[in-house]
Formats: sequence, C-alpha cells, structure tokens
Amino acid sequence: MSSNQFNVASPPTDAITALKFSPDPESTRIAVSSWDKNVYLYDLRDENGEVGEGKLLQKFEHRAPVLDLCFGQNENEVFTAGLDWDVRKIDLNTSTQTVLSTHDQPVRHVVYSPEHNIVISSSWDSTLHVHRLDDGPDSEPVPATVPLPSKPFAISLTPTKLVVGMASRAFNIYDLKALALLTAQSDSTSTNGTRVEVEPWQRRESSLKFMTRAVACMPDDLGYAMSSIEGRVAVEWFDPSPESQARKYAFKCHRQTDEAEDTDIVYPVNALAFHPVHGTFASGGGDGVVALWDGITKRRIRLYPKYSSSIAAIGFSGNGKYMAIGVSPGFENGEEDLEGMAEGAVQVFVRKLSETEAKGKGPK
Repeated sequence: MSSNQFNVASPPTDAITALKFSPDPESTRIAVSSWDKNVYLYDLRDENGEVGEGKLLQKFEHRAPVLDLCFGQNENEVFTAGLDWDVRKIDLNTSTQTVLSTHDQPVRHVVYSPEHNIVISSSWDSTLHVHRLDDGPDSEPVPATVPLPSKPFAISLTPTKLVVGMASRAFNIYDLKALALLTAQSDSTSTNGTRVEVEPWQRRESSLKFMTRAVACMPDDLGYAMSSIEGRVAVEWFDPSPESQARKYAFKCHRQTDEAEDTDIVYPVNALAFHPVHGTFASGGGDGVVALWDGITKRRIRLYPKYSSSIAAIGFSGNGKYMAIGVSPGFENGEEDLEGMAEGAVQVFVRKLSETEAKGKGPK
C-alpha cells in the first residue's frame, strides 16, 4: 500500500452503504453506515494527532441495516436512514438516538441542508420527508410529506436545490426554500405531517438510458453529475437556457475489456463525489476502480489502482485534503464474492491528496 493511502482500523463487518466526512473543514472525523446495522464514527488522527490508521471512536447500533447517513450542522450530530423505515438523529455526545419520522417503507437516503436547517429523507414508499430542526430542543416538529412520481434511487443537494433521481429515469429538482416553507404547514395531528403536493422547480428525464445509480451536485451550485448501472456518467447544468443545456454530455466509464470474447464488461457506477475546492469529481464502480474527472473540460484526471472489491461510497473532506473510499463486495461477479465477505473484503481506505492531485486539467 502506498504511503499516501491507508485503511481505517476496525471497518464494518458487512457491506458499506455510505460514508461522510465531518462538515468541519479541519476535522478528520468520518461516519460510515453498513448493512451490519451499525453506524461507525472514526477519527483519522491518532493520540499524537497524526493522520494514519486512526481509531474507532463510537459505534451506534440500529434495529436494521443503515442505508445512508449525513452529518448535521456540526460534527456532533448524525442523521440516518434505515431498512427499519425510520429517520433517526444521533447525538454523538450523549449517544442518544431520536426518531424524527417513520416512512411506510425503507428509507434510502437522508441529506441535511445547513442553509435552511432541514433534513430531507427519501424512501421507497415514493415520498420525501422534510424535517424542520429549528424549533428548539423541547419541540417535536412534524415533517412535511412530499409525494414523488416514482421510487427514488439517489438524491443530492446544493445550497439552493435538491436533485432527486427516480425510477423510470425521471428527475425532479426542487427549490430548497420552497421545501423549507412546507414544514410550517405540517399538521401536528398527523404522525408524519401533511402530505403536500409540491411542484418541482424542474422536471427532467435522465440523459442515461439505464437505471440511475448515483447523483452528486456541484459545489458551485451550477449543476450535477449522475451515473447509471450501465457504466456511464452524465454531467448537466441547472440553467434551463438552450445554451446551457447544450453543454450537457455523457460518457462511458468503469468498463473492462474481455479480450477472449472481444467485448466490454460493463459495471455499475455506484458512487459520485465532487471535490469541495477544485470542483472536479470522483467516480467509483463495481469494477473496484476510482477515477477523477474534470467535468468542465471533459477529461479524466486520474485513474487509481484497482481495489479488491466494488466501490460502494466515496467522500472528500471539507478542506479537500482527503478522499475516503468505501470498498465492499457488490456481487457484480456472482456468488463467488460471498466467500470473501467474512474477512478483509470490507474496508475504508483514505487517500491523502496532494495539492494538485484533484485539480482540473484546464482548457486544452
């Protein structure tokens, strides 16, 4: 293993579903969720303050596999989405778990908007729950429920917008200010608040022909990248003008050539993440490969050596100095992967990035 990359001690015991860095740019804390029903909190610094293997600070057990997580307004609170249908808040100082709402089916994703102080969850029951968090410590705000036209597969947000990728290649883009206002209309007599029909800011059809796998928004609030199960990534901009829409494009990636059959083996692109400083983005696939891309110049910046298993999640630290990579079997190659799950198949790798490693190529 190279000196600028290490794996975190005490990784999850089952497949990784998400990993996120603390919102504090100088923090080295990472939260990881897993199918083993736990959320893991790590600090990459050891007792001497050196960044290396780090240590496991805490582990928080849930009733069912945890499918997603995000930090809140600081590194002392985490929100989770789970197969138990619950959206939970974890107070990391007290280890207290609080249920914010319960969907009618498993909750696939959860995101936090610091600009509006709301938590948004998406569920396979084809709804969003919008949770307001600014009513004081003793209040029990009831979330607003927003119906979706189909099952959500991926969500991401910017300071102003929420992007929801759904079944049937549908995308809804919501104005976050409008969603934040919905919580004031929630009916306190209802368990999960008022069901509110909300007109999206935009409706779009995916630029990709196959099912959406991941979506990530640009840090400059101008657009987003999406990926599919069929080894492709598309880059789009929010501006609806014809000039801006003419800039969108898609490209093939995460494919391996089968020379014997003279065909490409195509893998799902499971993870996307934008670098917070340079605005470039990383993709991770079922082929075990992580790549860095410059979305403006449409060029690949870097291709890292292949990992032992599928890439499940990718995240950048707030200051852009570290990239974390969640590796766990995705069973793209069939049941043979099951044997490796028992030992060493699930890992969290952290790469120390040089100042220019994730920087764009610039114009040709």
